[in-house]
Amino acid sequence: MTTLVVRRLLIDLETPFARHWCGGDAFRTALFNALSMSFPVGEQFFIDSVRNGFKALPPEKQERFAAEVQGFIGQEATHRRIHSLFNTHLEKQGLKNEWGPRAQARLKLMEGVDSRHWLAITAANEHFTAILAEWMLRHHDLLDGCEPRLKTMWLWHSAEESEHKSTAFDLYQALGGNHEWRIKWFKRITLVFLGDTIRQTVKNLKDDGTLWQWRTWRSAATYLFGRRGLIRQTFQPWRDYIRPDFHPNQHESELSQRWLTDNALEYSQVGGAQPAR
Repeated sequence: MTTLVVRRLLIDLETPFARHWCGGDAFRTALFNALSMSFPVGEQFFIDSVRNGFKALPPEKQERFAAEVQGFIGQEATHRRIHSLFNTHLEKQGLKNEWGPRAQARLKLMEGVDSRHWLAITAANEHFTAILAEWMLRHHDLLDGCEPRLKTMWLWHSAEESEHKSTAFDLYQALGGNHEWRIKWFKRITLVFLGDTIRQTVKNLKDDGTLWQWRTWRSAATYLFGRRGLIRQTFQPWRDYIRPDFHPNQHESELSQRWLTDNALEYSQVGGAQPAR
């Protein structure tokens, strides 16, 4: 069982920030903005998925997961709120969120579907966010030059994603979810997640007027495929998920806890999380 603490991030998200807040780099800003645009809808789906999966457990198994599910819901609800505030500024900057509504329409198709499918989808998405989080925590210096409060926001989010990366996966296993469906959903989510990320990033760059600038494409090539590039360094962790014996904790590292310890003044612990029921 994983102990999950709910934290309130102590940064100002009322004050507007620069359009190219990520070190003046249009591509990196557009990419992170795209990811944030997906979070309010996505985080709510993860919350519903884990809550419904918990309810489907037999009583003798619920005790094992109760505290962890409560912490998971609290953390994800906090992420949803923070990114909603962040996204409000993006809207004011003239960026249109097409990912969120598109995801919302897809999720309507999941109504009435077995909770194990919801958990398989959530576990797949959580694997993506976990390997992204690990990469960001390991290469946090790539965020140097960014708006300081937003750098804090992304690294705090990364640390908590790393903390709760196994919750949906373990619930799926506890409910008898099999390897075949776990991998089927993982492959589908890979295509959907990458496709939506590309579409919204390109949309953001187009709205920003920087899509066809040479420096935008040069930044993309370096950030994604360079020596420390995101795709280059996360491909093997992504592939690990396909193994029958895979578990998210096999990617455990001390980076999450180290960041949370070193930056304890950036957040406060919330007294109580949302109930799991």
